Amino acid sequence: MIGRLSGTLLEKQAPYLLLDVAGVGYELQAPMTTFYQLPETNQTATLYTHLAVSETAHQLFGFAKRSDRDLFRTLIKVNGVGPKMAVAILSGMDADDIARCVHEDNVAALVKVPGVGKKTAERLVIELRDKIAPSSAPHDLLNPSAEPAASGAEEEAESALIALGYKPAEASRMVNAALKTNPAATAQELIRQALRKIAG
Repeated sequence: MIGRLSGTLLEKQAPYLLLDVAGVGYELQAPMTTFYQLPETNQTATLYTHLAVSETAHQLFGFAKRSDRDLFRTLIKVNGVGPKMAVAILSGMDADDIARCVHEDNVAALVKVPGVGKKTAERLVIELRDKIAPSSAPHDLLNPSAEPAASGAEEEAESALIALGYKPAEASRMVNAALKTNPAATAQELIRQALRKIAG
């Protein structure tokens, strides 16, 4: 199994990215928590990976940290949670947010993730309680970068949210709300602010 890749980041369009490793282009899916930590294109990136094999596809998932990959593997062991849903959960919440929701029985926050219904959220709380440690981090973990606003940031942010499972109208509403908070935000800042509301 492919466990780690290091190479040149050729493309990144959330939730997909393309990594050139010794002339071979690997297409990976990654949660937004990993996208926030990626370098610019044409620079070197190292990702911990998980290969998901099904009857219809082989999908490679990439993570900036080994702990994020471990959490992803823990999530997909929960009944009803597949790789796509796990990526959506990790996009809207980092490890501390997830731990907080689990240990505070915050089902309402989890059902805001696309594809997560009440029963699945309840299973996440029950099955993860003994598998992940409680969070000790402060509630507001938002730390926007100081990069200048990018052209087309709004459209890029909406496209990323739609790719993560949100309906177009909902994605537009989320991005517009984020723009009111920070009109000069980059696409990544807009996505992060929009998804941060999931954790409440």
